[in-house]
This record gives sequence, structure tokens and C-alpha cells, in this order.
Amino acid sequence: MADKIDAMLALRSGGRLLVGRDRIAILEAVAQHGSITEAARVLGFSYKTAWDAVSSINNLMPRQVLVTKAGGRRGGGAVLTEEGHRLIAAFRRLEDKLSRISTLISEEGLDGPTDLLFWSVAMKTSARNVFHCTVAEVRRAPVNVEVVLKVSPVHSIVAVITNESADDLGIAVGREAVALVKASFVMLVRPTPGLTLSTPNCIEGTVLERIDGGVNSEIVLDLGGGKTLTSIVTRDGADDLELKVGATACAFFNTSQVIIAVD
Repeated sequence: MADKIDAMLALRSGGRLLVGRDRIAILEAVAQHGSITEAARVLGFSYKTAWDAVSSINNLMPRQVLVTKAGGRRGGGAVLTEEGHRLIAAFRRLEDKLSRISTLISEEGLDGPTDLLFWSVAMKTSARNVFHCTVAEVRRAPVNVEVVLKVSPVHSIVAVITNESADDLGIAVGREAVALVKASFVMLVRPTPGLTLSTPNCIEGTVLERIDGGVNSEIVLDLGGGKTLTSIVTRDGADDLELKVGATACAFFNTSQVIIAVD
């Protein structure tokens, strides 16, 4: 009797992990309990792990899968959108099909089944901020290219890459891409009248979460539409800016610090 093959499905967006079993389980638990905190407790995850998972899905999906509400003794509520329910259903259908394929492989070997196209390998990145985008504008110059990436209907990111890189990536208006920005590159200021910065990448948001460490603080900004942006700043700096949950802040980063990835 052939050994059973355990197949694991991972869906990608722009080469980045979108959902796997753990993330789908978190979404299902949130749908059942109405809370990320409770979902994490039931599944045995830390709150941060669960939060990072749903935040990553929202950032990479074209439409919001989860609506969160910060605050409250139990950490606020969370509601799965129709898109979120569709994502779970689609994943479970694919997983079921992949399970049947793995059974065929264990019984018949690798000859024949064309459904092996469902196998994929998820790439990993150390960048906390990963956004599914559409190329909205390409501004070419003799050496570099400015690429305007639409993150949401109200937010865009500008990246500067070389002409050679733009050609290699096939950058063109309308192409889907993934933008990556390390959290340590994201600086924060409080919005003030007449604020002027040397970078076009200045995005205003509301502090959704603050996690303090010994030296640094992790600040998560709610950009609206289910999108979030994470920044790592010094704890003293966060205190000076009074970055508490609910406060407004402007996140900014250089155009050269945006990495573009395509399929």
C-alpha cells in the first residue's frame, strides 16, 4: 500500500503568501467568535500572530476580507466581509481538490495528472508592509523610472527604480505588482498645517495598534479600506509624538526604499 501524501495548499499574490491553512483557520475563527483576540486564544496563537495574518491578507487582497474595530476590554470586534467568506469557500474547495489529487498521486504515481499545476511554493519576505497594487503611471527619465502604484482608491505609493529594472520587470500601466516597504524605513510625524516633506510617499492614517518594546515601538496605522501600514520607531519618539491608539499620524518613506515585485 502506498504511503499517503499530505498536500498543503498555499495561495500566493505577486509571489507572496496570501493564505494557507493557518490563515484560513484564523479567518474562520474570527467569523465564528467576532474577535481576533478570541480567535487567537481558541487556536492557540498569540494575538500578534493572528493580527499580522489578517492584516497581511487585507493588504494583499484587492477587496477587504475583514473589518476590525479597535478598543474595548476584549480588544475590539472583527467582522468577516463577503469577500472574506468567498476566500474561505474558494480555499476549501481548492484544498479538497488538492487532497483528491494527492490521493491519486499516492495510488498512481506522477504520470498523468495535470492538476499538479495547483502545487505552488510561497516566497517569504522580511518586509512587514506588503501591498497588492496596480501600476497607475510610469514616468521615465534617462537613468531612473518613477512608478506610481495604486494601493487603494485613495492611496498611492511612488517607487524609483532603474530603467533596466523597469524593463526586466515589464513595468507598464495596468500591470499588477506587489510593493514592499520595511517597517524600519517608515518614519512618522504628526500632521500639521503646511507640512512639507521631500518625498511623495506621505500617507496619513490613524494609530490602530502600538506595541512597545525596550527601545522601539511598533506602530500600526489604519489607512482605511482594510489597509494598514506598520512603522518601527524609537519608543521615545513614539512618546514625543503622543502616538496612542486613535491618534493621527503621517507615515513617510523614500521612493528608493520601495521594492517592486511582479509574477
